[in-house]
Amino acid sequence: MGQVKVSINDRSYAVACGDGEENHVRELAGYINKHVTSLAQEVGQVGDARLLLMAGLLIADELSEALQKVKILEQELETLSSQRTSAADRTRQAEDSLADVLDDVARRIEDLTRRIEAA
Repeated sequence: MGQVKVSINDRSYAVACGDGEENHVRELAGYINKHVTSLAQEVGQVGDARLLLMAGLLIADELSEALQKVKILEQELETLSSQRTSAADRTRQAEDSLADVLDDVARRIEDLTRRIEAA
């Protein structure tokens, strides 16, 4: 089990994490610290707990928006996939119809050739 020291609002915290996850935890803490620092500049030092709560709410809002966008993109992907399948089906049907027409034309040509040779 790894352990990382991170700094949020100029306070140091020891955080346990899985082995190899230390850099990721530092990046996450940096992201939180960016929000906390920005909030502290806007509203002042209203206490670590309140700043962390506000930062958590902002990050939760970002996550909520991202999840909504993912849902919309998944729906669009499903629609496009369905349209692609439908287009492929129509293409196969058109190819089959064209093959039938070409077979019919070939039979007619063969029939005409036989009639001409018989005449």
